Amino acid sequence: MGHLYIKRIYEEQGADDGYRILIDRLWPRGVKKEAANIDEWAKEVTPSTELRKWFAHKEERFDTFREEYEDELNNNPDAHTFAKHCQELQQKDNVTLLYGAKSHTYNHAVILREWILDQQREIAHPAPPSFDGAPSQ
Repeated sequence: MGHLYIKRIYEEQGADDGYRILIDRLWPRGVKKEAANIDEWAKEVTPSTELRKWFAHKEERFDTFREEYEDELNNNPDAHTFAKHCQELQQKDNVTLLYGAKSHTYNHAVILREWILDQQREIAHPAPPSFDGAPSQ
């Protein structure tokens, strides 16, 4: 199974990038579409415009941003479909999620990657049904 990577779109394409997905709502400044070498643009899994503007890539807001963005992902059916899509792609090759933010650590791509991996673990190892102690009928 391939890996799930994150990478700034401004970095050179690597041989191990595999399938490249842009995960920004807005097209990155200064990047020509022909030169981006993306296979897909997944706007549906990006933070809402309101949340993105509030965060403004301020490190001190990251923890709250993480909580709010994870909540958006958990309540977004497209995000769950996207996680499965990434898993299917990873059966054949690596998948690289591309973002435009300057920070390598305080951006939505870090959160999205972790969230997708958590979703994939849940698919692979679903929680057992809960037993409430009541006798079956």
